[in-house]
Amino acid sequence: MSILDLFRLDGKTALVTGAAQGIGFEIARGLAEAGAKVIIADLNPATGEQAASSIGASFEPLNVTDSGAVRALAARLEALDVLVNNAGIVRNVPSEDISDADWEVVMSVNVNGLFWCCREFGRKMLDAGTGSIVSTASMSGLISNHPQPQAGYNASKAAVIHLTRSLAGEWAGRGVRVNAVAPGYTATPMTILGLETPEWRETWLKETPMGRLAEPAEIAPAVLYLASEASSFVTGHTLVVDGGYTVW
Repeated sequence: MSILDLFRLDGKTALVTGAAQGIGFEIARGLAEAGAKVIIADLNPATGEQAASSIGASFEPLNVTDSGAVRALAARLEALDVLVNNAGIVRNVPSEDISDADWEVVMSVNVNGLFWCCREFGRKMLDAGTGSIVSTASMSGLISNHPQPQAGYNASKAAVIHLTRSLAGEWAGRGVRVNAVAPGYTATPMTILGLETPEWRETWLKETPMGRLAEPAEIAPAVLYLASEASSFVTGHTLVVDGGYTVW
């Protein structure tokens, strides 16, 4: 087997949450191009079905914050080889002003929803004795971004990174690897909107050594690596893809 063959996912089934657009869509497209049977699981049926159709994937409506819905979808799947936890949200509100509702929704999606997926789909992998889980964390789980206020988002992504380590330690001996990617500023609709604030744009670009945003397609290869047998001896790792932001 050649090294390139290790990146193939032929015969594998992969589910990607929050994959109707942005980074999640590019991850789903990359996994499909590597040969996986891809399931896009997203809250929005209209965009989710369109995204799935465009890459030859299937679509499942899913609200990751509903543990019962996650459990039901896991029960319907015959097998799952790769889970990518990509669904996530942010609220840029000063900490002294953030409402209970805004704080709770960030934690509900970014932490609780991610764990519900790890728990329910992870059970299937543990029963099979094999599987790879990759979660979209963020460089915000390693540093505190500025000038925008987002303490809740930062805390939630730090939780993703440590949850990744914790699950990796629990499940490594049972055939399931658990890793994460930590993107820097990436040209998603949310980040592009943030660039309209001059102070944010200047700081984001100046403090990224490569001087630009990532394209969503630049995050997908990192996920493919962690999802595939190319990373067969890697677990509990967070792969940072940030244009150098965290080196300073």
